[in-house]
Amino acid sequence: MITHLKGKLVEKNPTYVVIECAGVGYFVNISLHTFSKINDSESIQLFTHLQVKEDSHTLFGFFEKSEREIFRLLLSVSGIGASTARTMLSSLSPLQVRDAIASENVAAIQAIKGIGAKTAQRVILDLKDKILKIYDIDEVSVTSNNTNKEEALSALEVLGFVRKQSEKIVDKVLSEDSTLSVEDIIKRSLKNL
Repeated sequence: MITHLKGKLVEKNPTYVVIECAGVGYFVNISLHTFSKINDSESIQLFTHLQVKEDSHTLFGFFEKSEREIFRLLLSVSGIGASTARTMLSSLSPLQVRDAIASENVAAIQAIKGIGAKTAQRVILDLKDKILKIYDIDEVSVTSNNTNKEEALSALEVLGFVRKQSEKIVDKVLSEDSTLSVEDIIKRSLKNL
């Protein structure tokens, strides 16, 4: 199993990179999240997942080990293949995927291209307990945090802001401090809108 690659960045695209290690160029599929983290320096290290199929060997690369962990958890769900898991990690950050599963946020998962209601529910059903256990998340804090987020988003909508834009800002605010009250979430979000 190839666990990571460290070498020279030869080519960089939103969906893949080519890394040269000891004279061999490796084609590595990446998510948009990883793409955004890679700077244009010559040297690069990515954590990898090698998918072996009857007709192909495909490498997937991740800037952080945590993203690879989430990717592997997603692959364990029936109906989720490597391309769907990569799409999920391109649409949401690993932290957002983790929190959406932990808080049973079907709408967030279903908003990802190619994922329907049944698949979103299956992802939550299969992975919620694993996510809570692996990341040692307290179910109560996830629920209250999600309630505060929803209340803040509703308030911002009433103020006339577009929900999708507001959600990105609120997620950013909560990633900095997840213990904020609804009022503080709204105040900090308004500074960024």
